[in-house]
Amino acid sequence: MERLTLPLGGAAAVDEYLEYRRIVGEDDGGKLFTPEEYEEYKRKVLPMRLQNRLYVSWRSPTGMDCKLVGPETLCFCTHRYKQHKTDFETIPPQRPISLPCQVRGCPCRTYLYVPLNGTQPIRCRCKHFADQHSAAPGFVCSACSKCSGFHSCFTCACGQPAYAHDTVVETKQERLAQGKPVGQDVPYAAMGGLTGFSSLAEGYMRLDDSGIGAPSAEFLDSPGTAMDHPFLKAFQASSSSSPETLTVGTSSQVSSLRKPEEDDMAFFERRYQERVSLLENLLTLSIYL
Repeated sequence: MERLTLPLGGAAAVDEYLEYRRIVGEDDGGKLFTPEEYEEYKRKVLPMRLQNRLYVSWRSPTGMDCKLVGPETLCFCTHRYKQHKTDFETIPPQRPISLPCQVRGCPCRTYLYVPLNGTQPIRCRCKHFADQHSAAPGFVCSACSKCSGFHSCFTCACGQPAYAHDTVVETKQERLAQGKPVGQDVPYAAMGGLTGFSSLAEGYMRLDDSGIGAPSAEFLDSPGTAMDHPFLKAFQASSSSSPETLTVGTSSQVSSLRKPEEDDMAFFERRYQERVSLLENLLTLSIYL
């Protein structure tokens, strides 16, 4: 195996190139800018990019962002988000905002996210893959004549079908009005909906579904109940120094522990019955109230 070595200062040059590529993206047409052109590009584009950033997400009917689009996320036209128009001097007033593909010859008029089934595209009801359909409006199949347009019954991890989701393009103010994360202002091209490492996870896997920020200390130190998510129950800290932990009764804490004679099925069945009983008690209480 060939071993690559860098000269003195080579690592810094690699970092500078990566920074250049994140900022410029595809705007140089494959030919590196000169230092003067690079500085002029940053002077012209960066203020506009910081002020008019657009956030792109694939949203379910429940309002959850199941997928936050990044620069490498593929469009229905098989080109990446960074290959679409993402910078605007002024944000278009019409909604939805169109982000046309900038690859020469591509008929894609706006970015449209399509999920993957593992590593392959999802199938249409005509049984052909998404990339076998035209990216032009109508999305007709190029492999058969009976398809009237791409329509997939693929089910997202949130439980909703793919056709019930929408690719949403919105401004920073529009996201803030919905309590969704906007992250910090960054100069990089085609960041889409990425605001942090949690943006790489699917919507149902993000613990902070509001996107407003980290939970408060009171929430983190609150005692566990039978209604908690299994992930929280598995990783909940059992700190004896927490004031809430000292004052809460021991019954719920003991109940969440597995007994020595219990196997997996018996433990989960007992916890399930406790949860059912708790729900029944809450329902009865609500009736009397």
